[in-house]
Formats: sequence, structure tokens, C-alpha cells
Amino acid sequence: MQGLSRTSLVDVEERFNSVAGSADLGTLADELFAVASLFDREPGLRRSLSDPSRPAEQKAQTIRALLEGKVSAAAMETTVAAVEAKWSRSGDLADAVERLGVIAAASEAEGAGRLDDVEDELFRFGRILAANPDLRRALADPAATGKESLLADLLGAKVAPTTLRLVSQVAAHPRGRSLERGLEEFGRLVALQRQRLVAVVTSAVLLSDAQKQRLANWLRATYGRDVHLNVEVDPKVLGGFSIKIGDEIIDTTIAARIEEVRRRLAG
Repeated sequence: MQGLSRTSLVDVEERFNSVAGSADLGTLADELFAVASLFDREPGLRRSLSDPSRPAEQKAQTIRALLEGKVSAAAMETTVAAVEAKWSRSGDLADAVERLGVIAAASEAEGAGRLDDVEDELFRFGRILAANPDLRRALADPAATGKESLLADLLGAKVAPTTLRLVSQVAAHPRGRSLERGLEEFGRLVALQRQRLVAVVTSAVLLSDAQKQRLANWLRATYGRDVHLNVEVDPKVLGGFSIKIGDEIIDTTIAARIEEVRRRLAG
């Protein structure tokens, strides 16, 4: 999703926002995921609908005829907006539709007051995969079936419905991504629902609630917006903690200070 045209994406998201307010957001998310999967399965259709030389009205007529009676009005209008937009490559069409499915799911969680839960649960599930190679292999196997049922049995009522929906989408429809990358992408989109940054904090010991609050306040003052903390405990960390926000790393650990001294001495 990284290379999507910003102008096209803004236009499509505006159309999406105009219809999503009155929609069943969970249903809308599922329908948009299904449309994205359709575009992935049918490369000829995807290329035809993303062809910039074809008139937008013609492409809209094609997708309306294909989806009529199969999806809600909100999903139809969102998909029409996507096929009418101009994309730099045909794969961007499916990427944009899936992205809007994630936003619909995140909006549903926000309306239910569970957006924080979804962020935390996506992060924690990534750590569960890292600690359970057999589970990761089962979910990453492209030939495996029944992944949604496996995840429903494993997570079920333990997580927010949106979390289960998003994890199932990543596992059943990897779209060329690893499980970890898919969870990270979806986590970023969920965080964007509140225009928040996501910070991965690694510390040798568990931070107290007061420490996490002070750290969140400092990061908010530094970056000018709210920052959601995902805290990892790693006993191998020597003193202090490290913070990763996007590509930026703030490292206050003893190991980092030692490495800095070594670099200076080597210089």
C-alpha cells in the first residue's frame, strides 16, 4: 500500500467517507475485502478496470454490472470510486480497496470504543506468531485451508471482532506480504484512524502505567500528536529502553551508549 497515488487515494477516501457514515461498517469491510480478493484473482479484470486510457464512466458501468445485487450500496459506490481513479499500476486498485476495508473495520471498532483494543491485539498477535513457529507456518502456508476457522477457534471471544476480521484477512489473503508485514500495515492504518503514531518501546523490565503515561506525554510533545505505545519486554536490553517510531529509533540503552563510544574510539 506504500506506493499508492496520494491524489487518487484522497479522492477515493472522500467518496468512501460520504457513504460509510450510514453503512454497516463490519459488512462494508468484509465486502471491500472480497472485492480486493476478486481483483487479485482476476488480473485481466483488474488491468481493464485500472487502465487509465479507458473512460472512467465505462469502467464504472463494468463494475456496477459485475457487482449489482452482490454488495451493499456503500461497497458499490466505494468500488466505483476506486475504478474511476487513476493508478500508477494495476495492483494499486486492489491495494486501495483493501485499505478502505481496513479503515471501515477500524471505524467500526472506534464506534464501539474498542480501537485501542484492536491496536494492542494486532501487536500482541504478531508477538504470538513470533513465539509459535508451528502456528506461523500453518497460517503462512499458501496451500492451507480453513485459516479463518482456525483463527476463530484460537481467538474467538478473546479479541475484538475487528481484530479477528483483520487478522483473518492478513492470513487468508496475504497478497504477497508476510504475516508480520500484513499485521504491521493494518496496525498503521488502525492507528491513522485517530491520526496517531505507533511507537514500539523495548525495555528490560515492564514499564508501570505512570512511566508509560510520562513517556506518551513526552512523545506527544515531541511529535505534536498522540503516540500509541506498544511495549515489549526484552531481558537482554541493558538499562534504559529503545523506541522505534516508523524508521526513527531513539535508543537510551547502555548497549547503545557503549556502541556509540566504540564508534567514536574507532574514528
